Amino acid sequence: MSWLTAIFAGYGTASAVCLALVLAERLWGQTGTDWWRNLQAWFLQRCFAITLLPLVPFWKTNWSLIDGAMLPVWIGLPVVLLVRDLGEYLFHRAQHAVPFLWAMHSLHHSDPDMMSLTGQRHFWGEQFVKQLTIWPAAFLVVSPTPEVMFWAGLLSLWNFGLHSGVPIDFGRWSWLLNCPEYHRRHHSADPAHYNSNYAALFPVFDVLAGTYHRADGHHRTGLERKPENFGELLIWPLIWNKPARKAEAVPA
Repeated sequence: MSWLTAIFAGYGTASAVCLALVLAERLWGQTGTDWWRNLQAWFLQRCFAITLLPLVPFWKTNWSLIDGAMLPVWIGLPVVLLVRDLGEYLFHRAQHAVPFLWAMHSLHHSDPDMMSLTGQRHFWGEQFVKQLTIWPAAFLVVSPTPEVMFWAGLLSLWNFGLHSGVPIDFGRWSWLLNCPEYHRRHHSADPAHYNSNYAALFPVFDVLAGTYHRADGHHRTGLERKPENFGELLIWPLIWNKPARKAEAVPA
């Protein structure tokens, strides 16, 4: 399997999984009020990702601490997942602490009605920052094979489920694997819930860092400001902290 085959197969599978989750949400009565803006953000990301594909070989290095080609898939896969998930956790913490990173990441948190498509509500430039930071860093630790990356990509599709409106909670077992209600607390509009549940796949990193909190309800999500059109998605970091436009009064 080539790298490009793995990537395009991942995109196709992601689209199918997301469609299935959107249908499940509709059956559950959770439709998401900002689904069209989420879809537009996803489109922007895909367009930007396509322009980055020629740079994919440069993510790999000639040296890694662990040579993934020497490991069987059943060992290489969990190693890659843990290394990448640690990188995602550290980057996520930085997104909430570093102003220019939060200016981009705030788009993700601006969804007033979190749904599966919220998982793709990211500023298009975030991929570029990750390409220069945590992605090459992960390759320095372990160099995965295309087969391992393909399976890791399939498992990472759980990210769509994490953002779905379906109220799934693993309760006392939520420290093992992220779930919708656990992650929804991270997106909560209540300041009391800030600085919690940053994990992408494995909440054990939250446990170790002291940011782990079990889900405690189906919380309201969103920020005071959200993008109102496609143009605002393009320049979001420049306007994220501008006052929200007030709705025009409707004549009686």
